[in-house]
Amino acid sequence: MSEIKAKVLAKFQEVFGTAEGTKVYFAPGRVNLIGEHTDYNGGHVFPCALTIGTYGVAKKRTDGKLRFFSMNFERLGIVESSLDEFTPGGDKNWTAYPKGVMWAFEQKGMKMDCGLELLLFGNIPNGSGLSSSASVEVLTGAILRDLYGFEVSNQDLALIGQFSENKYNLVNCGIMDQFAIAMGKKDCAIFLDTSNLKYEYAPVVLKGAKIVISCSNKKRGLGDSKYNERRSECETALAELQKVVDIKSLGELDEATFEKYQDAIQDEVRRKRAKHAVYENQRTLKAVAALKAGNLEEFGKLMNASHVSLRDDYEVTGIELDTLAEEAWKVPGVIGSRMTGAGFGGCSVSIVKDEAVDRFIQSVGEAYQKKIGYAADFYVVEIGDGPVIL
Repeated sequence: MSEIKAKVLAKFQEVFGTAEGTKVYFAPGRVNLIGEHTDYNGGHVFPCALTIGTYGVAKKRTDGKLRFFSMNFERLGIVESSLDEFTPGGDKNWTAYPKGVMWAFEQKGMKMDCGLELLLFGNIPNGSGLSSSASVEVLTGAILRDLYGFEVSNQDLALIGQFSENKYNLVNCGIMDQFAIAMGKKDCAIFLDTSNLKYEYAPVVLKGAKIVISCSNKKRGLGDSKYNERRSECETALAELQKVVDIKSLGELDEATFEKYQDAIQDEVRRKRAKHAVYENQRTLKAVAALKAGNLEEFGKLMNASHVSLRDDYEVTGIELDTLAEEAWKVPGVIGSRMTGAGFGGCSVSIVKDEAVDRFIQSVGEAYQKKIGYAADFYVVEIGDGPVIL
């Protein structure tokens, strides 16, 4: 991290003229090991924070100006704004995320008393589904808390980040991404019940194995994908089920209860969507139990089943993610592999035995290039902590 810290400070000095009085911050990206599209259905998720993420250098100004610069979007130069220029749904570049959080703090009664200069650098692949936007949101919240003395917990940072994405960026996301990033803990994944935010840290002990993320390099934007459509299909299915069974969310159902009442859902497509939400939640419960029992093979089988459900019932994978998962399953030494994130591009996550990592990257990479026509990127990752001041 110290190397990157020196790099971002030097860039801040170059862009803004001086780095005096600045502080450097970091917030991780996240990967979800299992429990996909369950977070807005009142189910369980099992994400972890990564050691890659977003770095920020920040410094207060004496006026109300906001000046932003991203090393990932250098061609945009400094993007200028001010404390009275918050327009929900109106920002068309990356600054919509930090500005959304500043606006959200203001909505919660925490108004910045002066502007700031903010430089960001992310080493999460952009558009990969590893939550670069939520990482920026939590990072911004941590910066505001520190620079302006706002009294908020890390869990508050997650909720404010989600609020800003829902109300400022108009993406109807669940709580998982922001929560995993704000509450990250080294070498642990977070077993989170999204219906009530009860959570526990579960040590991820991968004896002789690694987490490998395969990035499809197919860019996807959540806001313009079918994410909101899937969400509304589930909401309609829930409303239909509520006529026959007393539940507040799909996450309250087990497989048998769903099978008993599924005919209340009028439309076959909605029935498939709801089935995924129910079965995926149950898979997540089983997967965490398997991990606690040291049964990594069972955890892997549940990961594979998760991908099949996301492909066939939820229909959010697409040829790129299917190729990554299906080619992974062919490689000896792969314990489990599935798409992760919202889908429609982005990444897969695999648990791979140490001795098979190089072979996995080579064979999946070659097969992907041949079938899709461009390369995938591979990252062997570690599980890290939440936001920090460097």
